[in-house]
Amino acid sequence: MQPRSKKHTAFDTHFIFSPNYLTRISAMTRAIVCGSMAGQSRKWMILVAAMWIQAFTGTNFDFGAYSAEMKAAMGLSQVELSYLATASDMGKMLGWSSGVALMWLPVWAVVVVAGVMGFVGYGLQWCILCGFFSPPYFMVSFLCLLAGCSICWFNTVCFVLCVKNFPSNRALAISLTVSFNGVSAALYALTANAVNSSSSSVYLLLNAVIPLLTSLLTLIPILQQPKLDPLPPDNAVQRDSTVFLLLNVVAALTGFYLLFLTSATKSVTSSRLLLVGALLLLIFPLFVPGIVYAKEQFILVDDDDLEFHKEATRKGGSSASTSTKVDAGKGQLVTLGEEHSAAVLVRRVDFWLYYAAYFCGGTIGLVYSNNLGQIAQSLGQSSNTATLLTLYSSFSFFGRLLSAIPDYARAKFNFARTGWLALALTPTPVTFFILTGSDSTLALKTGTALIGLSSGFIFAAAVSITSDLFGPSSVGVNHNILITNIPIGSLVYGLLAAVVYDVNSDTTRKISMVTDTLICMGRQCYYWTFVSWGCLSVVGFVTSVLLFLRTRHAYERFERHRLSSQFD
Repeated sequence: MQPRSKKHTAFDTHFIFSPNYLTRISAMTRAIVCGSMAGQSRKWMILVAAMWIQAFTGTNFDFGAYSAEMKAAMGLSQVELSYLATASDMGKMLGWSSGVALMWLPVWAVVVVAGVMGFVGYGLQWCILCGFFSPPYFMVSFLCLLAGCSICWFNTVCFVLCVKNFPSNRALAISLTVSFNGVSAALYALTANAVNSSSSSVYLLLNAVIPLLTSLLTLIPILQQPKLDPLPPDNAVQRDSTVFLLLNVVAALTGFYLLFLTSATKSVTSSRLLLVGALLLLIFPLFVPGIVYAKEQFILVDDDDLEFHKEATRKGGSSASTSTKVDAGKGQLVTLGEEHSAAVLVRRVDFWLYYAAYFCGGTIGLVYSNNLGQIAQSLGQSSNTATLLTLYSSFSFFGRLLSAIPDYARAKFNFARTGWLALALTPTPVTFFILTGSDSTLALKTGTALIGLSSGFIFAAAVSITSDLFGPSSVGVNHNILITNIPIGSLVYGLLAAVVYDVNSDTTRKISMVTDTLICMGRQCYYWTFVSWGCLSVVGFVTSVLLFLRTRHAYERFERHRLSSQFD
C-alpha cells in the first residue's frame, strides 16, 4: 500500500504564511525568549547587588583608621581598646541569628534590619566621638557588638542569594561576591578623603550611613528575584562560567584601580574624581552578562536535551549520596560531601585541624588589621595609616579573588582545596618574622600586603572548604561554628598585643600632648607581639598541611568520579 502523501492545500499554505499566524508565532517566541532572558538578567542583577553589599559593608576593616581617636576621646588603655575590637568580632558569634531570621522573614527584610543595626551601632559611636554624650564603657561595647552583628547579617544574605540563584556555580558566585568585601577599606578611605574631613571620626559616620543606603538600593533587584529552574541546561552553566570569568577580570581591574591610584592621592579634588571612577567600575558588572548574551544566539533548549541533563544530574546526585563515607580505621574522609551535624562535627579530627588553621592564620591577619592604627603610630608612621589600610584591604581583595583558582584550574590539574589553604598560609609567618627584624616603611607596607593577601584567600575559601569536607546542606550551621574562632582569636591575640603595648608604654612614658593619653613609641611596642603571632601562624601552617594530607585522597577520588561521569 502506498503511503499517503502529505499535501498542503491553498488554504493551508495561506494560513501558515499569513501575517497573523507569523505574528502570533513571533510574539510567542519573543515572549518565551524574553521571559527567559528577563530571568537571567534579574539573576545577574542580584549577583551584582550582592557584590555591592559586600563592597560597602566591610566596615570592620577600617577600625584601625579611627581607633586611635576613639582611644583618646574615651581615655582608654590599649587593653580596653582591644576589648572594643573584640566586641565587634563577637557579633560573628551571633551569626546564627541571621539564619533564624531568614526562616521567618523575607530576604529584603533581613537586609533592611542589618542596615538599621549598623546605622545605630556606628551612628551612636560617631556621636560619642563628637562629644554629644558620654555613655558608660559597657554601652560602647554593646554598640560595637551590634555593629559587628550587622556585618554578619549582610554576609548571610549574600551567601543565601548566591546559593539560591546559582546552584550550579555557587562556589564561583560566593568567591566573587565575598572578594568585594576586601575593597571596603579602600573605598571608605577614598570616600573619607573626598569628604575632606580632618577628623578620622568621619569613618564612623560613613560606616553608619553607607551600608544603610546600600541595603535600600539593593532592595530593587532583591524584590524581583526570578523563578529559576534548579536544573539549568549544560550550555547555560558553561555560559554562566564565561560571565563569571569576565566578572573576575573586572573585579581584578577594580582592585588594581583602588590600590595603585587611590593610595597615591591626597587632594580632595582628585579623591572625588577617583571615587566617581570607582563607582563606575562597581556599576559596570551590570552590563557584562548582557555583553556575553549579545554575542551568542539564544537557542531554546530541546526537551530531549533537558531530560538528558536532568538524568545526568540525578545520576550525579545519587552517586554523590552514596559516596559519603569515612574510613572507619583512620577517621579520614574517603570522599567529599558527607553531611555532618553539629554534634558529629565537633568530634572530627579534620574539623579541629581546620579550626586551628583558621584560628592561627586568617584570624591573626584580621587582628593585625585592627591594630594597624597603633602599629603605624608606634613606628612614627601615623600619616600612612590610611595607606596601610588600603594596602591590607586591596590585597585581601586579591586574595579573595585568587580563592577561585581551584574551580578554574581543575580542568588543567587537580589539587585539593585544602592544599591551596596551606599554600595561602605560607606568607603569614614569614611576614611577622620580617617585621620583627625591620621597622622600615617598606617592610611595614610589604608585610601588610602579604598578610592581607593570605587572610583574604582564607576568608573566601573557607565556605567552599566547609562545604566540601562537612556537607553542602549543613554549611550554614557548620561555617558559623567554624568562625567562632574569630571572636576568640580577637580576644586572645588582641589582649596579647594590648598587654605588650601597655607594658612598653609604661617604660617609654610617652605622653600625647593633644589627648594626655599614654602612648608607646618605638619598635619594641609590637616586637614580642609579632614574635608570638609568627610562632602561632607556624602552628596554623602545620595544621593546614596535616589537614591536606588527611583529605587529599578524598579530593582525588571526587575528581576521578567527576571526570568519569562526564564520559558516561
